[in-house]
Amino acid sequence: MGTLCSLLRRWLRGPLSGQGIRRIRRYPGIRRVGAAAAALALGASVASCGVWAESSAGSQGQGGPGPASAASAGSSAPGSTPGTAAAAVPSPTPTPGKGPACAAVRCTSVLLTGDMLVHAQLWDQGRADALTTGAKGLDFGPLLAGQRRYIEKSDLAICHQETPVATPAGPFSAYPSFNVPPQIAAAVRQTGYQACTTASNHTIDRGTAGLVRTLDALDAAGLQHTGSYRTAADAQGILILQTAAAKIALIEGTYGLNGQVPEAAWQVDMLDPGAMIAKARKARSLGADIVLGAMHAGDEYASVPNAEQQRVAHALADSGQFTMVYGHHTHSVLPIERYKGTWIVYGLGNGITELSPSYVVNNEGLLVRAQFSQDDAGTWTASDLAWAPSVIVRGPYRWCSVASDAPQGPCAGAAADAATRLRTSTVVEAMGAAAAGAHELLITKER
Repeated sequence: MGTLCSLLRRWLRGPLSGQGIRRIRRYPGIRRVGAAAAALALGASVASCGVWAESSAGSQGQGGPGPASAASAGSSAPGSTPGTAAAAVPSPTPTPGKGPACAAVRCTSVLLTGDMLVHAQLWDQGRADALTTGAKGLDFGPLLAGQRRYIEKSDLAICHQETPVATPAGPFSAYPSFNVPPQIAAAVRQTGYQACTTASNHTIDRGTAGLVRTLDALDAAGLQHTGSYRTAADAQGILILQTAAAKIALIEGTYGLNGQVPEAAWQVDMLDPGAMIAKARKARSLGADIVLGAMHAGDEYASVPNAEQQRVAHALADSGQFTMVYGHHTHSVLPIERYKGTWIVYGLGNGITELSPSYVVNNEGLLVRAQFSQDDAGTWTASDLAWAPSVIVRGPYRWCSVASDAPQGPCAGAAADAATRLRTSTVVEAMGAAAAGAHELLITKER
């Protein structure tokens, strides 16, 4: 099925060659039936690959397919034929979704983590982890394994791929110009993520070739993506991810590119509230129920959002187009704010990173899960916001939750874990998050 899925993804990007079409027709269940039945078989194959496309005139989306619970709209991939998207019609069937108990007829949950920041010590660990199983290459799965329990209790999980990737054999490089092992993409997908944002200050560290190589790696892993693009047509697309209950649009922008200039301005989405709001309106016109805004911005290692973060986040919320706004980039956890009814998670810290001897906050992160519910009028709003503090430990390198229920047991030691938890909660709640209803995510207590 893997080869068929790859062909179907290419077919959705644009016309296949005659050879490609013949290869699809050779598959069992398609080759042995007539034209009408073949169409049904092809449709079933598309669904089983998690590939689905919705388009608006002049709009192309991006990204490889996730599982059947994830879909892209605006079209699924580069080069899709434009069409007309039907408006979303709420189903009367109760759809509680994963996560906390659903007080409405329909709920869905989204899990978010911060920067996937791969440094040399992490790819050394990946090589060591591969060797323990007798495998060659690199295995980042054990590094991320602690996140899986949280992802399994969420309908959709979104990562941030901070850096460009190299070819599988390298050469690899870290800061200041990243070129990291592409095996991270497969590990992210295997952990349970369905999509990643890709716009960051490092997106064009390796030029257009590195940008395209990264998107290719995400596609090969089955991860959908938005934030950087292969073509101008792709850049006009809107990524819409489908859960059992809702269509969720994802729109991102980065504050800058470390002074680098892309070959074309459309290659990377910038932190422009006007452009992001325009995309959000387009997403709504395509039937998106929920729109998430992702900001790659802020002052590194800070504990408070800067003026730009607050200005952009508030503008997105004030537009009435965004259901929730969140951010990454600072390599530190930042506060959560409920602004005029809209949750803003200013900084998720690092999803993974090597340990910093200078900045303890660099070693910490925030995993956030938001539950969204639909009211009788059909409007979706965040009905629950929960967060779990995390830390990176080494010997071996692992992501580890330091939430109060200690789902992985001790991480860096009881005292160190308690200090991380206190430091994180103090920052998270500094702008009134607890009073507004945000709370710690205790995954072991859930049904």
